[in-house]
Amino acid sequence: MAHQGQGPASAAMARSISPDWSSGLPPELLESISRGHLASGTDAASFRSVCSPWRAAVPFAPCFAPLLLLPSGAAAVTLYSVAEDKSFSVPLPDGVGKVPCGSSCGWLALMDEVASVTLFNPFTAGVVKLPPVDEEIPLSSSTFVFKKDGRWVFHPDEDDEYVNAAAAAAADDDIDAVTLGELRQVFFQEIVLSSPPDAGGCVAMAVLRSSTEVAYCRVGVDTAWTLVETNLDCSVDSIVFCQGRFVAIDCTGEISIFSGDIATLPAGTPPTATPMPSLTPPVGLCHRSYVESNGELYVVGAMVNVFRWAQRFDYNTVVYKCSNILEQEPAWSRVNDAGDLTLFVSMDFRYGFAGTSVSGLKRNGVYFSEPLYGDQYDLAHSMEIADIATGISEVKTFHPKMQGLDALGWFRPNLWRGGERTSNDNNENQAGPVPPEAQPESS
Repeated sequence: MAHQGQGPASAAMARSISPDWSSGLPPELLESISRGHLASGTDAASFRSVCSPWRAAVPFAPCFAPLLLLPSGAAAVTLYSVAEDKSFSVPLPDGVGKVPCGSSCGWLALMDEVASVTLFNPFTAGVVKLPPVDEEIPLSSSTFVFKKDGRWVFHPDEDDEYVNAAAAAAADDDIDAVTLGELRQVFFQEIVLSSPPDAGGCVAMAVLRSSTEVAYCRVGVDTAWTLVETNLDCSVDSIVFCQGRFVAIDCTGEISIFSGDIATLPAGTPPTATPMPSLTPPVGLCHRSYVESNGELYVVGAMVNVFRWAQRFDYNTVVYKCSNILEQEPAWSRVNDAGDLTLFVSMDFRYGFAGTSVSGLKRNGVYFSEPLYGDQYDLAHSMEIADIATGISEVKTFHPKMQGLDALGWFRPNLWRGGERTSNDNNENQAGPVPPEAQPESS
């Protein structure tokens, strides 16, 4: 063949002509490409395979098609791929019963019967332990529990109706124990991460059941959770991490922003939160969910029109965004065209996310993990897909094996440990990720 005749001089010339891609692109261009121009997981995988600087620009693939997180057995988690119409289960670490209490940065937050929280990556099998909880966490929500024989139990003098109902249902040697299904109502409703927990500098912040306080810890640094006031008037409903800051949103849509990088604060110095009156939610916006994308904060909701004379109503999906939450008076602006962006939100796990549209999914759209106004008698699981430009939605019902399952929220795969290549990267160019020990669901 022709190339067999090349000598040392020809080979050296070829090497001199070949561009050095690792140093040939400025950092800002790499960032721009990684954030908005990788249309699929395959593109992201190819981009990362070029060299270390390019790999570092995509610490995990935001454009891999997201998965629906479904409730399943206490020893496994079930994930469903909308793009491929497939579901599979992944065993949970330690083989101990756990309940999901958050999904962010490609990691699941899992809570066991004693309210110990483990962060778990289903695609790398990575596991990170968070500090244990104490009585102060549920006390912030006016829920009184204590530990007895290693288990959390409700205080016998508690007058709260929820606790009385739980106590009446419990029957374990007269101990009113907190069950696995009640953990999120007692301790952490949802945990949000600032970054992947194996990358360093990660902070976990938790929404409590009914409190204007939130709890946080610095992963791998703190040995206990710290409660901090949000200075909001109503209980916190959701948390978003945006532009290096945690953002707390209460049940009325009012917003408070935490100052500085919590990961670098001196020990014993809690962050401070400042309410942002200029980010009061648009009037009439219902079913609000919040999403961060490329440093911008989005709010997704529904505008409802009621026709009393006809005893019916209709609604349109509406999206607003704040381009810079760090401005002196940040404000919402209406979004009619999100370009190639697709937003993924749910009503259970309130922390949504956005990504560049992938094959088989709608661009400039919103994917709700369940219908905003679904039929309570319809046992088949459905999701709602809205067009941002028109606000019009369609409801998609999954195949029969998905009946009776309510999605907890969306999960975005993270195939890279700490932003570096792992053995999974050898198969990056395949159509989709395959988690370790995945077990396909039976039809």
